Amino acid sequence: MSPKITEVQVRDIRFPTSLDMDGSDSLNLGDYSATYVTVHTDTGLTGNGLTFTNGRGNEIVVAAVHALKHHVIGRRLAEITGNLSGFFRDLTVDNQLRWLGPEKGILHMATGALINGVWDLWAKREGKPMWKHLADMSPEQIVNAIDFTYITDALTPDEALAILKSREDGKEEREAEMLRDGFPAYTTSTGWLGYSDDKVRRLCRQAMSDGWTAFKMKVGRNLEDNIRRAALMREEIGSNRLLMMDANQCWDVGEAIDQMKALAVFDPWWIEEPTSPDDVLGHAAIQRAITPIRVATGEVVQNRVIFKQMLQANAIRFLQVDSCRMGGVNEVLPVLLMAAKFGVPVCPHAGGVGLCEYVQHISIFDYIAIGASLEDRVCEYVDHLHEHFVDPCIVKNARYIAPTRPGYSITIKPESLDAYEFPGGRVWRKLQGVA
Repeated sequence: MSPKITEVQVRDIRFPTSLDMDGSDSLNLGDYSATYVTVHTDTGLTGNGLTFTNGRGNEIVVAAVHALKHHVIGRRLAEITGNLSGFFRDLTVDNQLRWLGPEKGILHMATGALINGVWDLWAKREGKPMWKHLADMSPEQIVNAIDFTYITDALTPDEALAILKSREDGKEEREAEMLRDGFPAYTTSTGWLGYSDDKVRRLCRQAMSDGWTAFKMKVGRNLEDNIRRAALMREEIGSNRLLMMDANQCWDVGEAIDQMKALAVFDPWWIEEPTSPDDVLGHAAIQRAITPIRVATGEVVQNRVIFKQMLQANAIRFLQVDSCRMGGVNEVLPVLLMAAKFGVPVCPHAGGVGLCEYVQHISIFDYIAIGASLEDRVCEYVDHLHEHFVDPCIVKNARYIAPTRPGYSITIKPESLDAYEFPGGRVWRKLQGVA
């Protein structure tokens, strides 16, 4: 009999990354944190999901999961997987909680953590890593998992089905390629804004010795600092390696254009989040003005509707889907399909605790079943906190090695959960001077 979900446990997990300036950018200096969900069943099988936050406020997302979990508790897994789009709408169209969204912000991030926990449970039940579980689903099953509300002017169910069926030829070869070679990655770990110049130089040299060929640096409001740091990065990595820039939403539209025209001499491959992630027309204006530099966005794009508009407006050249900012796997699927229809490569966002573990599955599945190309495709990698996961991502020669253990690779070790739970975990008690 299908497992019955009996309880949803939610924990506030925070890592003090701000102490070493890890993750620092133009707007953010926090502690990488996770609203961590465990879906329990009557068989003992569990599923895990998380959504990433940056410290303060994580407790609010935890509370939002508690407000949503009644949609899951008491249901059998087979009931959920038999109507995946209906399950998604149960959480996103709650007739009371909808006033707190809909489908955006804290509530939607909580939805993503809970939905991903159920998908992790399902993949473990099937005995497959998430990428393989998704790749083995039929086109019809994938389409039936999607809520097409608000996006049929850009992607209809028939169009989605046609894309998936058109990619079936060659799937076995692409899967074998991923298992053999892995998926190409780029590193953000060398260029955090709070790092000293000497540290950036040292990290660039180490990364190159480890085989990295694509690097991302953070940029901020001060153009002189941006020019100095870009020159430093180019000096270290040379002219033949890719350099990407990330503004983390700190500029207005005109400022973004001026900054990137000045920084164009350093040959950036893309500028990420040049302005507000909600400003579709602003992104489009920036893209028109700075071509051939390309605009990339998606880290905090809140739902499939904003992505739809970005694609319709020709506002982005790279789509950086996040694994848990939106409504989990269910909402990632239509975004991947819209990107395929509009011919925009998907390069997922992975800066944050657990996000590398998550998005390796998205990139590998996308290549096998939807995108079917590695041209202009790279998946972000940051070298932080992987040691806390039961099935950590593995990167060799600047490629993600395809996971083989069942699930979404997001289960955190029990000892790490206990040590970093906020505020009572051992690490936080020590930092607060509490015995």
